[in-house]
Amino acid sequence: MQKAARTVPLRIEKRGFVMNQIGKAFKKIAAAYNNVSLILRIAIGLVIGALLALICPGATWLEELGNLFVGALKGIAPVLVFVIVASALAQGSSKLDRRFGTVVWLYMLTTFIAATLSVITSMLFPQDLVLAEAATADVIPQGLGDVLHTLLANIVSNPLSAIMNGNYIGILMWACLFGLAMKSIATDGTKKFLSDTSDAVSQIVRWVINLAPFGIMGLVFTNVASNGLSIFTQYGRLLLLLVGTMLLMALVINPLIIFIYLHCNPYPLVFRCLRDGFLHSQLSCQHPRQHGPVREVGPG
Repeated sequence: MQKAARTVPLRIEKRGFVMNQIGKAFKKIAAAYNNVSLILRIAIGLVIGALLALICPGATWLEELGNLFVGALKGIAPVLVFVIVASALAQGSSKLDRRFGTVVWLYMLTTFIAATLSVITSMLFPQDLVLAEAATADVIPQGLGDVLHTLLANIVSNPLSAIMNGNYIGILMWACLFGLAMKSIATDGTKKFLSDTSDAVSQIVRWVINLAPFGIMGLVFTNVASNGLSIFTQYGRLLLLLVGTMLLMALVINPLIIFIYLHCNPYPLVFRCLRDGFLHSQLSCQHPRQHGPVREVGPG
C-alpha cells in the first residue's frame, strides 16, 4: 500500500512536468511565429496552400481554415465598428465634436469618389472570375426610388439585426446615437468601460488577423483545388487592378482633397499616414500586448 501510495504522486509529478514542457514548447513556437512579419507569413501560407492543393487535393478539411477565418472577420467586424464609434463619441469633447462633422463629410466624399473610381476602372479593365457560388439577391432594385427605400430601411433597422447581418449603415447610425446619448448621461466609470470594451474588441481583431496565414492557406487551397493554378493569373490581374485603383485614390485624389482643405503640400502628410499605418498594423500583429497607439514624434 505504501509503495502504491508513493507511485501516485510520482505519476502526478511526471504528468505535470510533461504538461509544463509542452506549454513551454508552445510558447516558443508562438514567439517564433509572432516574430515573423505578417506579410511574410501570409505569403508562406499562400504557397503552402497552393502546394497542398496540388499534392493532396482530397484534404478538404483544409477548406475549414478559410471558412473559419472569413467567418471570424465577418463576426467581429460589425461589433468593432459599433464599439469604436460609440466609445469615441461618448468621450469626445466639444472641440472634437466640431471636427467630427468635417471628418464625416470628408469620409462620405472620399467614399463616394472611391466608389465612382472603382466603377470606372472596372468598366475600363473588366475582369472575369470563376466563383464557387453564384451571387444571389432576394430583391433587385428597379430604380432610384427602390435604392433610396432600401438605404433608409437599412439606416433605421434593428440595431441587433444590423450587427448580426453586417448592415454597416445601420451600425454607424445606431453607434452615433448611442455614443451621443452616453456622452450626456454616462458617468466616468461607464465611459471607461466603453473605452476598455473598444480596446478588448480591437485586441480580438488583432488575434484574428494574426491567424490570417492559416485562413489564406485554406482559401488558396480551396480555389487551387477547384480551378487549378490558372486562378493565380485571374486573381493576379484583379489584384493589380485593385492595387492600382487604391494607389490612384491614395496618391492622387486624396492628396488633391487635402490640398484644397489645407492649402499646402499634402504628400508629407500622406506618406507619413501610409508609413505609420503600415508600421502600426505590423507591430500590433507581432506584439499586440506591448504595442500601444502611434504617437506623435515631430512635425510632419
